[in-house]
Amino acid sequence: MTTDPLTTDPSATGPRMGFVGVSTGSSSIMRIFPRWAEELGLPTRRMQGHDVALDAPPETYRALVESIRDDPDHLGALVTTHKISVHAAAADLFDELDDFARLCGEVSSISKRDGRLLGHAKDPVTAALAMAEFLPEGHFSGSPAQVLCLGSGGAGAAITWCLAQRADPPARIVCTDVDQPRLDHLAGVHRRGGLDPDLFGYELVDGPADHLLADLPAGSLVVNATGLGKDRPGSPLSRGVTFPRSSWVWELNYRGSLELLADARAQQEERDLTVVDGWRYFIHGWTQVIAEVFHVEMPPATVERLSALAADPG
Repeated sequence: MTTDPLTTDPSATGPRMGFVGVSTGSSSIMRIFPRWAEELGLPTRRMQGHDVALDAPPETYRALVESIRDDPDHLGALVTTHKISVHAAAADLFDELDDFARLCGEVSSISKRDGRLLGHAKDPVTAALAMAEFLPEGHFSGSPAQVLCLGSGGAGAAITWCLAQRADPPARIVCTDVDQPRLDHLAGVHRRGGLDPDLFGYELVDGPADHLLADLPAGSLVVNATGLGKDRPGSPLSRGVTFPRSSWVWELNYRGSLELLADARAQQEERDLTVVDGWRYFIHGWTQVIAEVFHVEMPPATVERLSALAADPG
């Protein structure tokens, strides 16, 4: 791992795709992408990591986007963790942003087409695909079950957006964050999107959000969209906190210290919990951005084939 704030491989040349994150070298995508590229017949098997500190200044993001834009061999990138920061610092560098990128003020996919730099917010698609696999249709219908979304960044915005537009929306969606401007931003996204304001609650927290967990009815959904347990060790809840009975616990991370996931799994049988990690969210997130960067189709059968390749340790 290099100390360069922009890339894990500053000497990288030749056609490649990028990955903007905090600790990209430890991501499974570095092992998986060459297999996927071979399977899909992509023009490159190279993945270039761009490691950016969580407290990076705006000029770092602008320099990164400019470097991708100006390098004809850099074909595009997936952005994680820094999606809102990339938009805030560099939105004007894109020739086109999709509707959700403009609405949410985030960029999770950087691609090029006909000499133009494009920015997309893929999280709503990723969230919808992942939730459809574990959260049954009609789950919230006629139920007092609620949602506690821990973290109000790009993933939190997309997940709450999708949940609010279900045919059976939850009784309430409570969103938390340690940063008031981020909560205000999320509230603005919901408002501009025409979502029912009475559906949402926004809670600023400066530590574990156990008090909010304690108020949830049985069957509620708890989401860790904070990044804690992956980019930084820890959990947005106290260790060993008790989850509501028969609740659904979705940890968006699949790697890292994963404290919240461990606590949920320890209670899974006793509390009748459905516990889901972030692996399928990872699969859908990457396959959707790869489709955008390389302009290839990504039907469900292809996603399942790539998922099987990713799960094979060989």
